[in-house]
Amino acid sequence: MSHKSPFNCGKTFYANNWTGTPAHNPSGSIDWQDYGGDDINGETVRATAAGTATFNDAGSTSYGKWIEIRHSDGTRTRYAHLASMVRSAGSTLSVSQGTVIGTVGSTGGSNAPHLHYEQRTSTGAMDTSPTVDGVTVSLGQKKAITSTNGCGGSNPYTPEEVCGSGYAVIDSAALTGGRTYLLYNSGNGYNCVVTLKSTNLGSASAASAFLEPQGESRTTDSGSYDYYAGPVRRDAAGQCVKWGGSVGSSSYTSGFEHCD
Repeated sequence: MSHKSPFNCGKTFYANNWTGTPAHNPSGSIDWQDYGGDDINGETVRATAAGTATFNDAGSTSYGKWIEIRHSDGTRTRYAHLASMVRSAGSTLSVSQGTVIGTVGSTGGSNAPHLHYEQRTSTGAMDTSPTVDGVTVSLGQKKAITSTNGCGGSNPYTPEEVCGSGYAVIDSAALTGGRTYLLYNSGNGYNCVVTLKSTNLGSASAASAFLEPQGESRTTDSGSYDYYAGPVRRDAAGQCVKWGGSVGSSSYTSGFEHCD
């Protein structure tokens, strides 16, 4: 299993596999720390490889807010002391390499903001010389590693991820440079629209998403965004909706539809 750094493309941080007194627990885990003038606190945390993420919260002890991702080969990674997570504790989420899962913080038994990161074997044992972005960090080593995670290719976000729990895609339309999606939550009767970019990922560029229940005003989210516009959510149970979005000069607008 090949892992990338857990940070945004181009970000450089120290990977510190420290030893000494008191002992690092568990031994072989990485503390990602500030590098140069770049403060790690609040940084976006991404999955280092694809798998199924489980979200946990140990409160003011131990890992604090933390996530474990089980990968297809049975190995797993852990990300701890997070300030925030994209799902609530007890939730699971299928993630791709580069999917955003949280932000760096100092929850649990942490003395300062950093990301505690582990690579474990399929039996649960620690890999004490983990490799990220092609750089192996063995016990006692501290290395500056520049991330290539999320540098291009596919958008690390999914429509369901952006709109939130309970929403499912019911329609979509292709744009030059992206795609706009209509989702519905049968639990609360809300629709949600999000436009995902497929070009200029990680760089702010024009995108929009809108939703208009029939007989009501239109709600639009428009601006310069790194990955997506939206989510735009409206209560539209039993109503027809007009929806759409844009990436750059390419746009889509539906008729009034999905009326049930």
